[in-house]
Order: sequence, then structure tokens, then C-alpha cells
Amino acid sequence: MSEAVIEAENKYATGLHKKRDLVLVRGSGARVWDSTGKEYVDCNAGHGVALVGHCNRRVVEAIQAQAERLVTCPETFYNDARAGLLSTLAEAVPAGLARFFLCNSGTEAVEAAIKFARLSTGRKEIVATMRGFHGRSMGALSATWEPKYRKPFEPLVPGFHHVPFGLPETIVEAVTEDTAAVILEVVQGEGGVHVAPPGYLEGVEEACRRKGALLIIDEVQTGFGRTGRMFACEHFDVDPDILCMSKAMGGGVPVAAVALGSRVGPLPVGVHGNTFGGNPLVCAAASAAIEFIEENDLPGRAIALGARFKARLESIKSPLIREVRGLGLMVGVELRQKNGPYLDALVKAGVLALPAGGTVIRFLPPLVIEPEDLEFAARALEGVLSNPPE
Repeated sequence: MSEAVIEAENKYATGLHKKRDLVLVRGSGARVWDSTGKEYVDCNAGHGVALVGHCNRRVVEAIQAQAERLVTCPETFYNDARAGLLSTLAEAVPAGLARFFLCNSGTEAVEAAIKFARLSTGRKEIVATMRGFHGRSMGALSATWEPKYRKPFEPLVPGFHHVPFGLPETIVEAVTEDTAAVILEVVQGEGGVHVAPPGYLEGVEEACRRKGALLIIDEVQTGFGRTGRMFACEHFDVDPDILCMSKAMGGGVPVAAVALGSRVGPLPVGVHGNTFGGNPLVCAAASAAIEFIEENDLPGRAIALGARFKARLESIKSPLIREVRGLGLMVGVELRQKNGPYLDALVKAGVLALPAGGTVIRFLPPLVIEPEDLEFAARALEGVLSNPPE
């Protein structure tokens, strides 16, 4: 089967994604299996999507039940599953965020946030940060900093400016009366797992308030307990005007949302929309996933296990490690060499992880992962670093 699957994907897919030479066919909790039956500890989790674990029973049952009732229903009609998710989100997000636009991916959420900010303020300028990643469609790509993603598609959407991450004084200088919004991540994921330093977000918010700009927090990767709080911005004394969320929100299915505060709007009918956003199937799955996260205190689990895992990684004695950093169960190991060969070696050792830039190995395991699986991942990395691949 493996050869036929690989042949079909190589023949018909675009080739945009770098493939690893295995076919994944099954998952449960924090483990996945390939077509040969080999088992892996999954610290990739679909780029952080499978936060409640693969094939979470609560989510599976919600999908099965909703699929037998109603799968699609546009937002031109009211729907019980959608109303349920909106109510659940209203209880889950930070105080002050009370309305939601439902869509399908993190990139879509960022695109909507940019439009809402420009419409609400009547301004065009957006300030983003270096190393920030917000997606690859044209608006989101304009907010993304990495030149290799941007250059082939220039000219991008005008009005975007990038400043260093973590330095509030650069935000103060960049935000003007023409700035519609500042957009940033609390923990830069693709940019190398860099955590906002103390006082930074508060300084950014103060600069926004002083100039009448909105603050957009991108929690696509950090949301729903990943960092040890339901949303990473809750580690800080900051109140976003717009919060973008996706990935873990649906328990594995594609769903996203933009949460809006009182400074956003009004939003006239028809100014934005989509076809699949808020469909009953994903709403049922997302409600089940969020309820599972809350009832099982997965944020608390992320704090406890994340501290233990980070300490274990820091104990690895290897000259190849430059730094270990992260928040909760979002952990990056920066190497002094390119990460590609080491990620491949980890696959052979039975661990799936992610790159974050060219030198960082990123761990985004499901929050249901057991301590022994994290120890297995740490031992695997220790072994790979002690016997570097050629």
C-alpha cells in the first residue's frame, strides 16, 4: 500500500510540501502509526492541530452525531450547532471579546482581522513583527516577515511595516495616526518559538491605545491551552481588540474564528463572509474539543508537563544545542546546525517533530500526551544529537 500511496501523491499533488518518507494511516491520543505498522510519538500533531489527541472520542462522537443530522448550513440561516459553538467561545476567550466571525483556517482568520481593522479605523497601515508568521494568502503574507515566503509574490498588499519582535520602543515609533492595527504572536511559532518578554505586550497595547490603533493577537498556534493558559495572551496583562484562532480549535477538523472586542465595528452586512465558515459539522466538533480541553484542564497539564519536558531537554549535554525555549507544551530546541537531518533522524527513532526556521526543532505534542512519551522524545533527541546524521 505504501508504494501506491506515495506514487499517487507524487504524481497528482503539486509538490508544494516537503514530504517525509512514510505513510500515516492511524492515530490515537499522542501516537500515530504508518502503513507498515510502525508506531511514533507524535510531537508534530498536524502542526499543533491534534491538541486533544488523535481521534479524540468526544470529538469523534460529536462529528458522527452531527453528520447524521445536518452537515452544511450557511450563516444566512440560524443553526443550533453554530449557536452552541458561539456560546462556548464566548465563555472561553479573554474578557472583552464578545463577537465572532467563523471561518476555516488561521490564514482566513488573519485576512478577516486585517479587513475588520481597516474598516473599523478607516486607516490602512498595519504594523507586524520580524520573524512573525501569519499565513500565506496575500493579506496574511503581507503581515508575514520571512522573505522566502514573500519575495516570489511581490508586490504584496501595501501598507504593512515590520519591526523587531520583543522591543516595545520599536512599536512606539512605528505606530502612528495612520496605523489601523498592530498584529503579532505571543509566541512566535514558525519564527523559532520566541516568547514575548515581560512587559512587551503591555507596551504594545499602550502604544496602540495612545494612537487609536487596534491590537490583533494571532493565537492560531498558541490558542486553546497550548501554552498553559486557554490563550497565550492571558499570561500577560493585555486586552486584544481582535484575536485570531484556529488549529486546535476543531479537534482535528478545519475551523477558525476571529474574536472581536468593543472597539471593532460596526461591520455592515455583506462586508465579509464565506461559504463553509460556521457549518454545523465543524461547530459540533469544535464545541466538543473546547469542552474536553476545559473539563480535563489541558492548559494546566500543558504547564506541568511543559516545564518538566523543557527541563529535560535543557539537561541534554550536547554542544549542538544553542538554546531551549518555549511556553507550556510549545517548545523549541535551537541547534547550531540546520535542523533537517535531525528531524529525519528523529523520524527513524520514532518521534515526529517540526522545524521552526532553519535551525529550531519544534515540539507541539497533543496535550493528552503521557510523561513517558515525552521522555521517549527527549531520549530520542539526545540519541540523535550524540550521533549526528551525516
